[in-house]
Amino acid sequence: MGLLLGHGIGSGRGGGLGWLLGGVGMGAGPARGCEPGQASGTGLGRRWQSRGGPWPVPGVPGCVSEAGSVPGSSQCYGGAEQCRWIPAELRARHGLRLFALERSCCYEALLLDEERGRLFVGAQNHLLSLALDDISQRDRKIYWPAPVEWREECNWAGKDITAECMNFVKMLHPYNRTHLYACGTGAFHPVCAFVEAGQHAEEPIFKLDPKHVEDGKGKSPYDPQHAAASILVGEELYSGVATDLMGRDFTIFRSLGQRPSIRTEQHDSRWLNEPKFVAVFWVPESEDPDDDKIYFFFRETAVERQQGLGKTSFARIGQICRNDVGGQRSLVNKWTTFLKARLVCAVPGSDGADTHFDELRDVFLLQTRDKRNPLVYTVFSTSSSVFQGSAICIYTMADIRRAFLGPFAHKEGPNYQWVSYQGRVPYPRPGMCPSKTFGTFGSTKDFPDEVIQFARHHPLMYNPVLPHGQRPLFLQAAMPYTFTRIAVDRVTATDGHYDVLFIGTDVGTVLKVVSVPKESWNHMEPLVLEELQVFQDASPITSLQLSSKRQQLYAGSATALAQLPLHRCSAYGKACAECCLARDPYCAWDGTACTRYVPNTKRRFRRQDVRNGDPNMLCSEDPRRGSVPQKQLYGVEGSTAFLECIPKSLQAHVFWTYQRTQDDPQREVQMDERVVRMERGVLLRSVQRADAGLYLCHATEHGFTQPLLRLSLEVIGARRAAGTAREGDPQLTGGSNHKVWYQDFLQLVERPPLGAADRMCQRLWTRGRPLLPTRAQAGPPGRGQGEELHRARRRRTHEGSRAERGPRSASPW
Repeated sequence: MGLLLGHGIGSGRGGGLGWLLGGVGMGAGPARGCEPGQASGTGLGRRWQSRGGPWPVPGVPGCVSEAGSVPGSSQCYGGAEQCRWIPAELRARHGLRLFALERSCCYEALLLDEERGRLFVGAQNHLLSLALDDISQRDRKIYWPAPVEWREECNWAGKDITAECMNFVKMLHPYNRTHLYACGTGAFHPVCAFVEAGQHAEEPIFKLDPKHVEDGKGKSPYDPQHAAASILVGEELYSGVATDLMGRDFTIFRSLGQRPSIRTEQHDSRWLNEPKFVAVFWVPESEDPDDDKIYFFFRETAVERQQGLGKTSFARIGQICRNDVGGQRSLVNKWTTFLKARLVCAVPGSDGADTHFDELRDVFLLQTRDKRNPLVYTVFSTSSSVFQGSAICIYTMADIRRAFLGPFAHKEGPNYQWVSYQGRVPYPRPGMCPSKTFGTFGSTKDFPDEVIQFARHHPLMYNPVLPHGQRPLFLQAAMPYTFTRIAVDRVTATDGHYDVLFIGTDVGTVLKVVSVPKESWNHMEPLVLEELQVFQDASPITSLQLSSKRQQLYAGSATALAQLPLHRCSAYGKACAECCLARDPYCAWDGTACTRYVPNTKRRFRRQDVRNGDPNMLCSEDPRRGSVPQKQLYGVEGSTAFLECIPKSLQAHVFWTYQRTQDDPQREVQMDERVVRMERGVLLRSVQRADAGLYLCHATEHGFTQPLLRLSLEVIGARRAAGTAREGDPQLTGGSNHKVWYQDFLQLVERPPLGAADRMCQRLWTRGRPLLPTRAQAGPPGRGQGEELHRARRRRTHEGSRAERGPRSASPW
């Protein structure tokens, strides 16, 4: 069996080297479970390739396999002969906190309360109050199940009593200084209640009186699978929800408060057509509160779609006035100010055919200095089965208001086509709020009948709302995941303010993306800083909340809650250049380490360049620039060798140079059929004697080049390696007392006996199938193999911690 072993000399700063395996004699390829280029170290920052996270293999502590993977496609950590190992201390070392109840799920409703220092959570049959500093400590719980009779009625209606006939809390809002307002499905019997939470953080109050609950129809959906969105403004609740058991009567509804309950027109597809509500926000229009509007974000089946194309989903934004009380003779107790417009998030095509992202997933309102003009960040995905992708688009309130002040959509002509309405628009213009702006109208009941009739028949605007920059800010296509949620933090850096995006996915990961100026501050481009695996079971992220005050991010899924810091500056390396190239606005070089940047600090020695990421000027005096980690490799002639080198920056370009000896000049390694560039390094096929020498890995970014790793490769003859392997294999000699040369290398790198983990993982992968012999196995498993496996497990258990290495791009928490 041929083998290449890597032994580190010095601390790994830029790239790391995995185990290098090849075949000898019979031409065996890489070890089972790892394709060339897939072996990687246990360091922080590895991108997970498959949709599923690591899943424990039953009966084998520490050994995990990919969900849905097959032998030959699994990713490996530590070496190609091992399964992926996830060290338990990784979570504690980087601040991840997890919380989950034993008999609950679906942590969708999150309410972040900075004043009380609590995170309020709605889940299945439970309300939770968790400490913002550490959600795993000092939790308070309220058990809020649906009554037994409601569950029985739900079961009689044909629903699953164990999965659907529960109380799923879908809504949590602050009501006043001492109480919250919560609503749940109540086993297909929507219910709401006031929750006493105290006024101060030190008050240990968290209780609900189950005897004082109220009907939740029009506030919470019946079905836990149905989406709903709501906001509590003052004492009034505005909600977009299905109001019937079958989920067919969708409405935008106002309840609570002193004003009458108002809803959209019922069973009118021009108003709402099978909508899926996503978010609701209150945005003031002027200094006069009578001009305030509520904006609903949803997606629905488009009524203006082209004939013959079937159902087409469009993203929408709808508006209503807060002081709308309905009409006097028409649209009584119905909205008279409701309008809606299409939200377009598309990539312009060169041939005029745009690529549209129409499935609206989430919306985040980023407040600015002007509370009337927040930025609207949205998450989209495609509805096409041919093209799969996700996108982030930004909208300004100026563009939204312009669309609602534009022409109305109108259906006319022999083919009933949707066109721009060219007739006279009545006064006051439909969609305008009754206020001092129009002094003659103090209420919507005072609007003329022609205004009410026009509003009833023309709720749709003709012009769509286009994104800022006319295209998505950030998009990804053909990826094994879809964006689901977003939270945005505006961060102050040395050279300006930057918006940092935290994007949740349907495989339990969070992408950290910063928006940086391209040519000017009016033209921004995205930069991916990190990709973090938050939930190991690949559970989709269903909710995100961000605390700028505590610098923490909170994520919810169907299985658990997670808390993680917004930044991990120490993971960017121990040199000034690496900290500068990271371009993370949260981090700066303080002269000795990469630490969090705090504006207006008294420390004057702070180096940061988010816009350009150029360390040539900032880090010219860094003494660490000349330090390059070294590794010694041993390769077998005729085998394959993988030289792994991964920069910490996702934007860096890696190239290799080679020299026979240190006195020879360096020349760049050229790629060909035998030398192949891989995602994590370079693959040498059929290693030759002439390949021996010194390999230096370099990373180039923004004109700055730095060496990452120096590898010294020594090539061993195939006959010598094969003969020594046969001589030292306890399976063939009947004992393990022969101390041969390659065992010394194994002890140096602190690895388990050669082939033990490979045989163990192969046995697990082939359960229920005939067991194929490994390359080092001459016959059926025997007692010696079991003893070797036992020693391999024991050695892993007592194995010391290794230095972190790898890119900052994908941390498996």
